[in-house]
Amino acid sequence: MWKTKKILALLLLGLTLGRAYSQSKPNVVIIYADDLGYGDIGCYGAKKVSTPNIDKLAKAGLRFTNAHTSSATCTPSRYSMLTGEYAWRKPGTGVATGDAAALILPGRSTLPLVFQQAGYKTGVVGKWHLGLGPQGGPNWNGDIKPSPLDIGFDYSYIMAATGDRVPCVYVENRRVVNLDPTDPIQVSFKEPIGNEPTGRANPELLKMKHSHGHDFTIINGIGRIGYMTGGKSARWKDEDMADIFTSKAVEFIEKNKAEPFFLYFSTQDIHVPRVPHQRFVGKSGMGPRGDVIVQLDWTVGEVMKALDRLNLSKNTIVVFSSDNGPVVDDGYQDQAVELLNGHTPAGPLRGGKYSAFDAGTRVPFIVRWPGQVKAGVSGAAVSQVDLLASFAAFTGQSFDATTAPDTRNQLAALLGKDKKGRDFIIEHAGTFSLLKDNWKYIEPSKGPKMSVQTNTELGNNPEPQLYDLSKDLGETNNLATTNPTKLKEMQDLLREIKEKRK
Repeated sequence: MWKTKKILALLLLGLTLGRAYSQSKPNVVIIYADDLGYGDIGCYGAKKVSTPNIDKLAKAGLRFTNAHTSSATCTPSRYSMLTGEYAWRKPGTGVATGDAAALILPGRSTLPLVFQQAGYKTGVVGKWHLGLGPQGGPNWNGDIKPSPLDIGFDYSYIMAATGDRVPCVYVENRRVVNLDPTDPIQVSFKEPIGNEPTGRANPELLKMKHSHGHDFTIINGIGRIGYMTGGKSARWKDEDMADIFTSKAVEFIEKNKAEPFFLYFSTQDIHVPRVPHQRFVGKSGMGPRGDVIVQLDWTVGEVMKALDRLNLSKNTIVVFSSDNGPVVDDGYQDQAVELLNGHTPAGPLRGGKYSAFDAGTRVPFIVRWPGQVKAGVSGAAVSQVDLLASFAAFTGQSFDATTAPDTRNQLAALLGKDKKGRDFIIEHAGTFSLLKDNWKYIEPSKGPKMSVQTNTELGNNPEPQLYDLSKDLGETNNLATTNPTKLKEMQDLLREIKEKRK
């Protein structure tokens, strides 16, 4: 009887949500921050840095406290979110170089394709970091294909990888922006090319010095990862990046205001190098890392203002999240550690970016849909890998479960109708973790316990780890030896999930 009632309730819920969709066909905007920690913004407890626009979004929406990426680093998190497939199932989806070939290929289900098939105009603006072009990498001086345009996006204005990797240019649709054909771009991550100065050989030319790595070709006074020559007229200026990406995001909204649209706005903030626009310099009192949090908050505010100005706010679902947890010193001498001033980027969590502990993958996650999503706080367990199936259900679209085997319909949780959410969550940071019913299991691993470069606890341990997060959110008390039954239950479930094949 209970199961019958639950099924009927879910069917009724589906009809209700479907009716809301058919009546309004709401726009969807995903704002995806980079390296933003669980404790980096005011609505998640930050006291030392001000984030009024994100806090306003949270106050008007549903703020999740148990939301997760599928990985503790950027490329695999993005891959999983856009494809509905855990990145660890596909070789080659680790942190991508700037000249990596496209990791998401045409012919498979993707999140933007779901919206495109539902009649939405789809756009991506900002950081991509999922590879471009065929095997061997893209031709930066010609048409770039495959690109986001080949997997469901109608418009694309992106950086290929990250701000600290070459090539330091923007790509609009299939072409590098402002490229002079007489000054072709060459890129290498294997050996030096050209004769441009490097951070290693010419540190006197740097306006921001490196703490580790980031000592190859100097672009805009900053050493990068990788070598680049040519393309001088196309190179970005880091200080203007937030303005440019934000303006492109707003332009996409303005251009498509008369029809339903899906925008994936992937900010470069707060990833290194942290080089805020002059109007944000010094605003946080915490140095560049704090200043780019303020800049990120401004970015969110500009998008929300555009939706208000165009009378689109009530008919737009806004999702705000991050690709992984925080890192403080990630390769540049920007005083991020020295100027924390009591700020705790991970909040009450242990670890950070690159870590199997929860700070690596438990991230801010906010959903706002005025009149449909009741404002408040949700403890439902949600994973970004489920966005594909959830929005497919929302828009009445099907998807190919053979290419998207891990995504599940969690629409009810995302819209605040289900307080439990996912039965389990998988996290990956070199080693695997499993969360279920407030228990967390971390597989044994032989890697280092600390990152020497970033001073992050990585969560590696040759012994199994088991934590009761309902009592120990900071993962300080390993219960593996005292709870053998629960340990085996978690181990067996994780093994079953890992061995699943498409």
